[in-house]
Amino acid sequence: MKRNYFLIVLIMVVFMVISFITNILDPMGTDVQASFSLSETQTGYLATALFVAYAVMSIPSGLLVERFSAKTMLVVAFALSALGAFLFASRPTFATALPCLFLIGVGFAMLQVVINPLLRVVGGEAHYAFFGSMSQMIFALGSTVSPHLYVYLVSNLKETGAAQNFLIRVLDRVVHPDMPWVSLYFVFTFILVVMVQIVALVKLPKMQLKEDEKVGSFNSILELLKSKTVWLYFIGIICYVGTEQGVATKIKGFLVSCHHVDPDVASRVAVSGFWGAMTVGCAVSLVLLKLFDARKILVTFASCGAITLLVALFTPSTTVAMIALPMMGFWCSIGWPVVFSLAMNSLARHHGSFAGILCTGILGGAIMPPLIGKIADHVGTFGLRYGMLANLVTIAYLIGIGIWARPLINNATINPKKTEVSV
Repeated sequence: MKRNYFLIVLIMVVFMVISFITNILDPMGTDVQASFSLSETQTGYLATALFVAYAVMSIPSGLLVERFSAKTMLVVAFALSALGAFLFASRPTFATALPCLFLIGVGFAMLQVVINPLLRVVGGEAHYAFFGSMSQMIFALGSTVSPHLYVYLVSNLKETGAAQNFLIRVLDRVVHPDMPWVSLYFVFTFILVVMVQIVALVKLPKMQLKEDEKVGSFNSILELLKSKTVWLYFIGIICYVGTEQGVATKIKGFLVSCHHVDPDVASRVAVSGFWGAMTVGCAVSLVLLKLFDARKILVTFASCGAITLLVALFTPSTTVAMIALPMMGFWCSIGWPVVFSLAMNSLARHHGSFAGILCTGILGGAIMPPLIGKIADHVGTFGLRYGMLANLVTIAYLIGIGIWARPLINNATINPKKTEVSV
C-alpha cells in the first residue's frame, strides 16, 4: 500500500508513549522508595513487575494479533495500560504498585507486538528498516523527556502558595501532599485515555502478517527450544535488557547515595542524559552499521561500556560520575538491534516463533534491578557502587556474542569483503 505518513507519525507517538511511561521508574525510584519505606531490593521489584509482563505476554500477544484486528488490539492495549495507571494513581501503595505496573506492562507488550508489523504495512517494506531505526530513536527520546516532566510536576506541587497553572491546581487536589510523584500516573492515565480515543477514530489498514512475523505453532516453538543457538541468543537479550535497566534504574539512586547529588539534578542531568545519549547512539549506529561488521561494533561498544561503568562507579569525582553514567546509554544503544538481528540471521526458518521467544528475554529488565538492590542491601553503605558491578557480567556476555556469533547473513556494508547467503 502507499505510505501513510499520518499513521507513521501515530505509530511513532505510540513508541514515545511506551518509553515515556516505561522508563519513568528510573528518576522516580528514590521518591517511591522513600514514600513506601522500601529497601533497594524491594525498589527493584517495581521494574520486575513491569518487565515480567513484557516477557509473559510477548508470545500470547503474537497469537492474539493473528486473530484480531490491529485497531482492536491497540484499543484494548491502551485501555489496560490506562486502567493500571489510574488504579495506581488513585491508590498508591506498594501492594497496589506491583499488580498495576504489571497491568501497564501487559498493555505495552500487546502494543509492541502490533505496531512493529503495522509499521511495515503503513511505511512500506522497502522503508521498514529506516522507520524501524527511527522508532528506536523515538523510543529513546521519550525516555529523555519524561524525567523533565517529572521534575516539573514534583517541584511545582511542593511549592505551596506559589502561582500555579491549571494543571498543577488540578493535580494538587487529587495528589497526596507527601507523594507528589503520583501526579505522573494521573497524567499517564489522561495520555493513555486520549490514545484510546485517537486509535478508535483512526482507520487502520488490514494487517496481513508475513510468515516471519507470525508466532507459529506450538510445535515450532518446541523445536526451537531444543536449539542451542536459540538459548544462547535468548540469554543475550536477557543480558542486554538487564544491562540497560540495571544501569538506568539505578543512576539516580547511585548519585544521590554515593555522591549526595540533589535528587532533582540527578533526575534531569543523569537519568534523562542516559536516554538522550542512547538517542544519539542510535543515530550513530545507523552510520556505523553501514561501514563495519555488526559483531565488531557490538564488541567495541560493550567493551567501552564496561570501562565507562567502572570509571563511573569508582571515580571520586561527582562530575565524572554524572558524565560517565549517562554515557552508558550511548554504549547500550547498539545492543538490542545488533543482538536481535544476529539472532534472527542465525536461523533459516521459524523466524516469527524465534522473535516471540527473543521478546520474552525482556525478562532481563525484571531480573537485574532487584538483583543489584539485593547486593546493595547486603553491602550497606555505598552498596549500589558494588551492586551495579553485576552489570559487568551481562556486558561480558554481550562481548562474547560479538566474538562467537556466526550468522548465516552478515549486515550489509558499503564495501563488503565477503557476501554470505542464507542456507
